[in-house]
Amino acid sequence: MNYTNWIEYFKHNKQNRPEPDWAAPVNVPPDVLGPMLRSVEQFRLGDGGGPASLIAYDAEGFRSSTEEMRTIVDLWFKEEAEHARLLGCAVKRFGGRIITSHWSFTAFCLCRRVLGVRFELQVLTLTELVSTAYYRMLRKYSPDGPLAAMCELILRDEAGHVAFQRARLVSAGCPLPGLCGLWWWSQFLLCGYAAATVLWVSHAPCLTAIGGSRGEYYAAVTHQLTRFVRSLHRTNKPLRIPALWVKRALAQIEPAK
Repeated sequence: MNYTNWIEYFKHNKQNRPEPDWAAPVNVPPDVLGPMLRSVEQFRLGDGGGPASLIAYDAEGFRSSTEEMRTIVDLWFKEEAEHARLLGCAVKRFGGRIITSHWSFTAFCLCRRVLGVRFELQVLTLTELVSTAYYRMLRKYSPDGPLAAMCELILRDEAGHVAFQRARLVSAGCPLPGLCGLWWWSQFLLCGYAAATVLWVSHAPCLTAIGGSRGEYYAAVTHQLTRFVRSLHRTNKPLRIPALWVKRALAQIEPAK
């Protein structure tokens, strides 16, 4: 990996981030506001609202592999904490509460902690991919302008996070050729759909209330997962300039309506 480029990318990404107009009038129908607020409350906890760091029992080995990697991981999780701040602003805008626990978040952290840093990194990668599908649908159907603007900012970050995870895996020689590669591809997709299903169970009331559907959601998840896996197979070398991959990823994001 080109550590210098990634450090520069994360630093550059802090710039030009227009804050949503949280003081704008709220004009969301009550039958939509309830499930949408509960969804945003829960998502704030999972997207940077908990421990903004690697928490696997052996995470220090990955963090300290190089001084540059420690810096990159710190910058990555600072962006995750920023997502929690933005989501917290949305919660306050809609008159909600900041929650500190949820069954899905407890299970998420348990898997990250006990199964080691390699699995934790995979779980986080899948979370970035599945969350992208959620935020795209929330932005597409959002009845609230500031909430859609928030999704735009977070999607921008998620594109960079996915690009970073891709570069990390490619630099580590993943996926392996032959049967080993097929096994990795299969388990990655299986875990991805498991993560997507957990998200759907928790957030379906919101996504359906604003006009989305289960079919559309899983189609978006499938697009994210298969596109990511195929990108790993297209090259066995990390990109020299990660911003180029991020630019292409951002180009896939439709403008907010």
